[in-house]
Amino acid sequence: MSRGRFIALSVVLDAVLVNVGFLLAYLLRFGGHLPEFNFQPYLSLAPILTAAFLGAGYIYGLYEPERTENPWAVVRAVLLSVTVGSLLTFAIAFVAGTHFFSLSRLVIGIAWALQNMLLAGWRMSLLRVTPIRWPQQRVLVIGVGGVAVELATEMRRREGWGYRVVGLLARDEHERISSPGEISGFPVLGTASEAAAVVAAERVDRVIVVSPVALRELVENLALSDEADVRVDVVPELYEVFIGTVDNLIGDIPLMEITRRTVPPWYAATKRVADFVSALALLVVLSPVLLLAALAILVSMGRPVTFSQERVGKDMKPFRVHKFRTMVRDAEKDTGPVLAADDDARITPLGRFLRTFRIDELPQLLNILAGEMSFVGPRPERGFFVERFARDIPGYRERFRVKPGATGLAQVSGSYATTPERKLKYDLIYMYHQNLLMDVQILVETLRVVLTGRGAR
Repeated sequence: MSRGRFIALSVVLDAVLVNVGFLLAYLLRFGGHLPEFNFQPYLSLAPILTAAFLGAGYIYGLYEPERTENPWAVVRAVLLSVTVGSLLTFAIAFVAGTHFFSLSRLVIGIAWALQNMLLAGWRMSLLRVTPIRWPQQRVLVIGVGGVAVELATEMRRREGWGYRVVGLLARDEHERISSPGEISGFPVLGTASEAAAVVAAERVDRVIVVSPVALRELVENLALSDEADVRVDVVPELYEVFIGTVDNLIGDIPLMEITRRTVPPWYAATKRVADFVSALALLVVLSPVLLLAALAILVSMGRPVTFSQERVGKDMKPFRVHKFRTMVRDAEKDTGPVLAADDDARITPLGRFLRTFRIDELPQLLNILAGEMSFVGPRPERGFFVERFARDIPGYRERFRVKPGATGLAQVSGSYATTPERKLKYDLIYMYHQNLLMDVQILVETLRVVLTGRGAR
């Protein structure tokens, strides 16, 4: 059984069996009958009592599979949880009033014994039949000092939880030379500067940084590299605890994760709904502007009025982006793909006006409706430039973890000619700090850019 399924099963079974314990206690207490005067208060409070028992179970670690290895630890956790749950039952019934306090005290006592047997019994029985299957994590530790070895040893002791320490990396070449080739049975595989290559060669899933000096180099060359998609944790120094959150512990060693999912699922779903509704509304409201822009292009520049161009979207998937035409016909016929620059001679006078007020981007509302783009996100780029930037700019592929946007932090903070390196920094700042308020702020700033023409030439 996987870890996630065990947790889900634990919550569901505990919720059911807590109430089964109460029901059996009533039947035992009243000789197989359920007298309304005593049973009705329980039915009224059942949801609250269930939540109280589950909360007590969470406090005492019933939903942490790590605590299931020792049978006595399971029994102790169940005993404490059920005892606290029973005490909370008394307290809730008392606070709820005289009627609810008619809940039989003897029933609560009998239920306490039954719930202990039921909650501990199903765990002991199930784990004998199907032990928890932990997802394997191949771990690389950056550091060769005492804490690094202690951490690696602790993880080796917990190999039953899926940890596989592939080795250690020294901070630099000097530290590697001064270290033996193997420490406490763990091979020293190189230095922090070689982390990306070691991650790829050893199929590493998780990197834990113990040497703080190596952290910056690691973040720039591994966490944002294209070699592998790995989780990176750091054993924090005191000052790092002030600016971060400790995510988990291994033994008594705290860890902070510095690579994580860019957005939670609820945020992505909310953003998609808002994108669709807003794009549909804007297409209706701005239809006169779209029509006037199309007529102006047709009169001054001729056909085509719009153009579509293949761009690279989320997860590096290509799609066709739609825009009003702002350049002369066959603008790249002689030059090939070229990035827009200040005072670009290919841009027509009308095209410059459309770009200044971002009117050329309005057809991308169709891309947003189709779910290929969002209102806010990194701007989509052409495959030709993506290949070049991915080769020359460390971490460039990271920006493709989210949908591209019609506008973004880079667009309201710079101009069309801002360098790709600077745009990437803005994109990553947005990706790892985005929230609904930030999206609104970027959209408001975009409106300000549109109305003033700032940042677009």
